[in-house]
Amino acid sequence: MHFIRTGFLLLALTLLFVMVGYFVGGQTGMVIAFLLAAAMNLFAYYNSDKMVLRMHRAVETDRESAPELYSIIEQLSANAELPMPKVYVIENPQPNAFATGRNPSNSAVATTTGLLDMLTKEEVAGVIAHELAHIKNRDTLTMAMTATLAGAISMLAQFGLFFGRNQQRGGVLGPIGGFIAILAAPLAATLVQMAISRSREFAADELGSRISQRPLWLASALQKLAQAKGRFRLASAEANPASAHLFIVNPLAGGLSGLFMTHPRTEDRIARLQEIAAGMGQVQLGGPQPEMERGPVAAGAVPPPFKGEKGPWS
Repeated sequence: MHFIRTGFLLLALTLLFVMVGYFVGGQTGMVIAFLLAAAMNLFAYYNSDKMVLRMHRAVETDRESAPELYSIIEQLSANAELPMPKVYVIENPQPNAFATGRNPSNSAVATTTGLLDMLTKEEVAGVIAHELAHIKNRDTLTMAMTATLAGAISMLAQFGLFFGRNQQRGGVLGPIGGFIAILAAPLAATLVQMAISRSREFAADELGSRISQRPLWLASALQKLAQAKGRFRLASAEANPASAHLFIVNPLAGGLSGLFMTHPRTEDRIARLQEIAAGMGQVQLGGPQPEMERGPVAAGAVPPPFKGEKGPWS
């Protein structure tokens, strides 16, 4: 199912890329765009995760530099029966996070410094569990490749605005071509929205709850993230809006956030997490919550809250 979904998405984006090439340069532009799209698909498969991490200026960290964060990810990865992903940190006050990578063996989790500063240890664990769920569900390949290709379509559209071709036999007028090309950028965003459906976020919330065994940790985190998002700007996401769907909450501010509605409403996500918690016999959000062990976590130690039932992780 994952291969079919990814293949359909890449085909749709490739066709859109070729269409923009036609409006910019006619048949010659279409052929060039097709060749570029084919090369980009291959390149994106192996390098989209690196491009996304570089796009957001994520810096790789390790156990020595961030022992608590590293230990949380290590423990939850073991609970989810996943290889340990690489750990990245983005220097930005907006609390947010995302996962990327073409498969669980080549994956990474990135968090902003704002998320680490604002959330409790338990809430960070809830967010990390959600991101590991994306890796477990193999959503990250589709998410990273769509960010790369949709961004490329936007760049080609901008190029077409300034260098639309003159009218030729069987072609289109340069100004018209440029106008249509620039409209392809929001269309690319719409395709991303269709591909990265809201149900995928709900699925990651649910699986993440089983990985952490504490759904209300994520519910509490989402509440804080939604309240804080408008107070801080994530410049790298504003500059590359096609990557907005990667994050646990939409990082865009202003009018663009309405264009890239790739996430369910936070209130709906919290309500579902509360239902999951109730099914586990846990109290509602706002009541007393179990805490993780305080202080540094010893290497290889698994605090009691993480000792939940393992699998099946379907």
